[in-house]
Amino acid sequence: MSVRLLAAVALLGASAACIIEAPTSASSSAAGRTSATVREAPKLSLRGGANLEGKVELVGAEVEPGRPVPGQVARVTLLFKVLEEMDRDYSVFVHVEDADGRMPRMNLDHPPARGVYPTRQWRKGETVRDEFSLTLPAEAQVRGINLWWGLWHPETDTRLTLRNPDAVRHDGANRILLAQLPVAQ
Repeated sequence: MSVRLLAAVALLGASAACIIEAPTSASSSAAGRTSATVREAPKLSLRGGANLEGKVELVGAEVEPGRPVPGQVARVTLLFKVLEEMDRDYSVFVHVEDADGRMPRMNLDHPPARGVYPTRQWRKGETVRDEFSLTLPAEAQVRGINLWWGLWHPETDTRLTLRNPDAVRHDGANRILLAQLPVAQ
């Protein structure tokens, strides 16, 4: 162990830290860069928690890749825990908005579970997966996007009400912020 590293360990005491010297040669630098970098951002796993009218709770979500690239497909997965059975078929609404407000809003509204398992058929205690894709326009010049979601009834144009507004970020109109994502350029 080098004197520099021993001194750093002595200063830090028992804390869980590690100091590593940067490689000095060009070949070790290239190898280090190769082992420490990735070609694209990995998926982003998100915690849920939004309770809609005591009927359904978003328990988790994933966005892959975690940094969308304009013109390329990103996959979004929502996981809903069914708290009570529903007497209506709700749709998932998703609003994709430029964090800076320069790009028009994208609406990705859709029936959950790709339309094969409507909410009226959901059973209490189940966890239902909803998957959809998101493709930003290839010419989009945005630094980041906000993904908003909720459940709504298309025939009455009403949204399920957020029951726990202090637990999640929302806009006060029953739109829940799923994620704020950086966009690759």
